[in-house]
Amino acid sequence: MLKIAIYGKGGIGKSTVTSNLAAAFATMGKKVIQIGCDPKADSTISLLGGVGVTPVMNYMREYDRDPELEEIMKIGFGGVRCIETGGPTPGLGCAGRGIITTFKLLDDLHLFEREKPDVVLYDVLGDVVCGGFAVPIREGFAGEILIVTSGEKMALYAANNIYTAVKNFEDRSYAKVRGIVLNRRNVPEEERKVRDFAEERGIPIAADIPRSDDINRYEDGGKTVIEGDPTLPVSRKFYELAEKLLEDGEKDREEGLF
Repeated sequence: MLKIAIYGKGGIGKSTVTSNLAAAFATMGKKVIQIGCDPKADSTISLLGGVGVTPVMNYMREYDRDPELEEIMKIGFGGVRCIETGGPTPGLGCAGRGIITTFKLLDDLHLFEREKPDVVLYDVLGDVVCGGFAVPIREGFAGEILIVTSGEKMALYAANNIYTAVKNFEDRSYAKVRGIVLNRRNVPEEERKVRDFAEERGIPIAADIPRSDDINRYEDGGKTVIEGDPTLPVSRKFYELAEKLLEDGEKDREEGLF
């Protein structure tokens, strides 16, 4: 099972990357689960025709009981299983606790044993890598990390925080950074800035996603660009990333790393 957590600052496009990657894996014949770990609970909406799934925390507040899997999971494009953690009532509680609560629930519901996915993707807010948001890194849920960034200063600042958090767990054999996803914003010297950042930390740029009006157009219609038009050059970028992650995962298994 390939288990990848995709981190990045809010608004950097990590949900776009995650959902298009999920769609790419699905059209390649893989069984995929995508878990949105952001209080906004909008990670999977472009896989669901623009109609979101009930977030776990919302369900638990409304019904005051633990849900069954069918009540918090929807099947989206390509058969992708879509789950959202959600968060606390605005202004009350800790968003990170929502992730902890949700992951414990999914463990109790035997999600992975029941669904037997080939790929699990976690879409995680990376502005603050506190205990809750670090759960995919340190609790064995994810084996690999992708960091989504642009060349913007604050995006790189958040990327460095995420990288530092992973390094802090390095001696415990937790998840490792697989690479950077450059999600372009067309800022000055963007490629140089991101390449310098990656080279200084010894991590590769796993994908270079161009700024694309096609992505926005299809998302406005509740679709990923993979579903909208898989032949587009930007769609090919997501397929190439999916193929690379599968190849690298296979190499790691052969070497006994995972």
